[in-house]
Amino acid sequence: MDQFSFIKGLPKIELHIHIEGSLEPEMMFKLAKRNKVALSYETPDDVKRAYEFDDLQSFLDIYYQGANVLIHEQDFYDLTWAYLLRCKQDNVIHTELFFDPQTHTDRGIEFGVVVNGINRALKDGQSELGISSQLIMCFLRHLDEASAIETLNQSLPYRDQIIAVGLDSSEVGHPPEKFQRVFELALEHGYKTVAHAGEEGPASNIVNALTLLNISRIDHGVRCVDDKVLVDQLIKSRVPLTVCPLSNIKLKVFESMKHHNIVELLEKGLCVTVNSDDPAYFGGYMNDNFFAIAESIYVTNQQLAQFSYNAAEASFVDDTQKTEMKALITTYVEKCSLL
Repeated sequence: MDQFSFIKGLPKIELHIHIEGSLEPEMMFKLAKRNKVALSYETPDDVKRAYEFDDLQSFLDIYYQGANVLIHEQDFYDLTWAYLLRCKQDNVIHTELFFDPQTHTDRGIEFGVVVNGINRALKDGQSELGISSQLIMCFLRHLDEASAIETLNQSLPYRDQIIAVGLDSSEVGHPPEKFQRVFELALEHGYKTVAHAGEEGPASNIVNALTLLNISRIDHGVRCVDDKVLVDQLIKSRVPLTVCPLSNIKLKVFESMKHHNIVELLEKGLCVTVNSDDPAYFGGYMNDNFFAIAESIYVTNQQLAQFSYNAAEASFVDDTQKTEMKALITTYVEKCSLL
């Protein structure tokens, strides 16, 4: 069996996906027409040509513009369902999605419209596609603390539908300590916590996210290698890193995939995972990210499987489901070794 066939069949768990970032240009136009929203582009191909980014901020500018087509509960359902169909195609058995409520509530969209649309699709994904899921609410770090606290309060009636809170958007200039009180409140309400850190920002952002925000998972985290003490700590603690290879190349975090450190991190013993981030904008879903690694970096099938084992370990499901997911991966790897 060649490596690409192995990747296609490998059971996968995705822990770093922004549902708004799965808005494909074709769906953007479909929803814009349905909701009578004017776009700055004439065709879906024009949108695709705009997907050349210099950095994170240049991506975010177009990302927020695209989100304007999402207005009704059915829009959020359709967006999420389209993503779940891609999960099924890529053999993703469990996914933990981010959503950005402030991107919508600041436009006058009610919080419940967003979360109910997404969760209705997630329930159908479980019953019709066999894909389990969790939902993570992210605070936009370029906005202020008061806005994040207001969003946290808006989420409380939907507490049973949201597993964790996170922190995303522009990392540079918006360090973790800006949201320390928000995360303390979130923990008091029983939310698990994650945060984007060490993508464009320094390794110190990872340290501060761990110590000040008490996060249990680091989103991105590739800059950890700039701090040897931190790397040693991450190896010992097994705090997971949800790495997004194609995203990192598209946003110029690394010059090219062959320069990416994801396999190096794995070999060091960190609990590193593979994820797609904003797949509609960065050139691919889960299989595409695994393919990109295999094409550019020497990696064994066992190491590719280890990314899935790590993701099962890092997920927010209970121990029983973690064991079941790991068993699926093991069965697949053993079957492939006999071919």
